[in-house]
Amino acid sequence: MRDGGTISVQVLNEIANVARRKLGLTWPQVVTFLAELRSLVAVVPLTVETHEGALWLSERYRMSFYDASIVSAALIAGCDTLWSEDMQDGLTINGRLTVRNPFA
Repeated sequence: MRDGGTISVQVLNEIANVARRKLGLTWPQVVTFLAELRSLVAVVPLTVETHEGALWLSERYRMSFYDASIVSAALIAGCDTLWSEDMQDGLTINGRLTVRNPFA
């Protein structure tokens, strides 16, 4: 994270949910953590373009809509690698974005 990177608002939303539900952080702790994270990386907003891309990706690659929203944002941002422990490691999307599991 020190070297930067890109993150979508969908990922920020999921981090907030997990931080509260599974980690038991307070709202002030969640807000502080997310602010610090946003200061380190570029943030790709959720837009109609992201939504429309996610619809297509979800059908084409048979992935959940929420995962497809993350993939759509990564494609829009011009990323070539998407780090995810939840998606298929090595999957190449649209011939230009490769999913990598950081724990593989």
